[in-house]
Amino acid sequence: MRWATIPFRIKIPRSTIERLPLYYRCLNLIEDHGVEEINSQVLGVRVGVDPSVIRKDLAWFGELGKRGVGYNVTYLKEAIGRILGLDKEWPMILVGAGKLGSALAEHNRKYGQHFHIVGVFDRDPEKVGRLVGGQQVSPMQAMPGVIKEHDVKLAILAVPAEEAQRVALEMVKCGIRGILSYAPITLSVPEGVMVYNADYNLDLQRLAYYISNDDKLIGDKG
Repeated sequence: MRWATIPFRIKIPRSTIERLPLYYRCLNLIEDHGVEEINSQVLGVRVGVDPSVIRKDLAWFGELGKRGVGYNVTYLKEAIGRILGLDKEWPMILVGAGKLGSALAEHNRKYGQHFHIVGVFDRDPEKVGRLVGGQQVSPMQAMPGVIKEHDVKLAILAVPAEEAQRVALEMVKCGIRGILSYAPITLSVPEGVMVYNADYNLDLQRLAYYISNDDKLIGDKG
């Protein structure tokens, strides 16, 4: 098995990249149960993805398995981890130390493997100085210095909708390139900055549609 050299001109489909964390999580779980080998058929059942799609996804990155045999679980997990950048630690910042931000920081402290919050910031003077997820909340003025000191590229945004756009641009100006946003608005950011939205209400509305229209669904419900 070997890594292929992917020419810079080849753009990996976004859908492929977004499925890789599913494969990584599944492989991590089955490795913990002592499983050493897996094929695309079994992996597909576990993650809810067609085996042919899995094979096409993985083929972008070289020969990660053996035809007719399958994949070594540990090797494939480590390979996908490298593709995702999980072979290193990622410092992050969190902006917004309210109830949601506090819960996210605490969750990250317990389960945030590879991703570590190095600074929590808030504009509210009453929140500054509190401990959130093991971090002392700092004023927004301290954010640029922390980003520079730790070379931070990732941020979690957990502020009200009316503040989100302004704060997002502040973060980008300081060097943030990826934002996981919990604000219920669509952010406008410069080219080259990636925003992922996590929206509780939107996800519930999608689920409500699927349940209400189960007999009208076409294709894969996953």
